[in-house]
Amino acid sequence: MGEIDEKISEAMEKASESRLNAAVAVFVALSATLMALSNVKDGNIVQAMQQAQANGVDSWAYYQAKGTKANLASSAREQIELMRDTTLNAAPEIRAVFDKRIAEYAAMEKKYEAEKEDIKRQAEGFQKQYDALNVHDDQFDMAEALMSVGIALFGVTALTRKRWLLGVAIVFASFGTILSLAGFLGWNLHPDWLARLLG
Repeated sequence: MGEIDEKISEAMEKASESRLNAAVAVFVALSATLMALSNVKDGNIVQAMQQAQANGVDSWAYYQAKGTKANLASSAREQIELMRDTTLNAAPEIRAVFDKRIAEYAAMEKKYEAEKEDIKRQAEGFQKQYDALNVHDDQFDMAEALMSVGIALFGVTALTRKRWLLGVAIVFASFGTILSLAGFLGWNLHPDWLARLLG
């Protein structure tokens, strides 16, 4: 009877190990697949971030150029005003020419200042776009890190046959899955402590 009990016990242990390995294999396959999809999406987000950043830099450069043009128009207007005010006994026609040019440069100043405000709004919009994309980039980065830890723990579980380790691996992979889904679905889930830890 003892030999039969031993055989039954051995068969049960092998079946249990087989189920554990099957579970590990399924979890590894699911985690690796989701991690690969997340990596592709994260790559696209990084490209969009780079584009938003480049657009923002271009907008701020354009903003500065408009500021330079406004300063040049202001300087030219001031010089013409000075010339008008220091030209003694100027004929009315000459004063009219001065006044016309002063008005033209004043209009240019106003135009450039108005354009600067539009460009500033655009540049700030690109910065907001970058920041929003960065949240999702962080989500995918954190998801990848957590799922990588989960996959490593699944491997250790398969080697050691420790069921409790399977639970720990599932926790890491599940948290990574949640963050990955948050990135795909646009949820505003961003564990700042984890972002700081990984940053």
